[in-house]
Amino acid sequence: MVEDSKKLNDQIMLDEVIELDVANLFKALSSPTRIKILYALKQKALTVTEISEQLNMSQSSISHQLKELKMARLATSHKEGRSVIYELDDDHVHQIFDIAIEHVKEIYIYE
Repeated sequence: MVEDSKKLNDQIMLDEVIELDVANLFKALSSPTRIKILYALKQKALTVTEISEQLNMSQSSISHQLKELKMARLATSHKEGRSVIYELDDDHVHQIFDIAIEHVKEIYIYE
C-alpha cells in the first residue's frame, strides 16, 4: 500500500530538474524589458541595434537581456554576414507568449 502511494506521488510530481527549468522559464519571463524584447522578436527577427532602437534602450542593456533569454531557451541567434540576428527560439515560445497575452487580456476583458 505504501508502495502504491509512492507510485501515485511519483506520477503527480514533476522531476526536480523539470521543476527548476520551468521556474527558470517563468523567472526569465518576469522582466518587463524581456517581455518587450520577446514581443518585438515575435513580430520579426532583429539585431541588437534594431531592438535597442525600438525599445529606446542601450545596446548593452539589450545584449544582457538577450543573454538571459537565450539561457532560458526563449531566444536564439545566428549570424548573417557581420550581423547577429535574434529571434524566438521555436514555435513553443510563440505559443507560450500568445497564451500569456490572451490570458492577461481576458482578465481585463480586452477586445
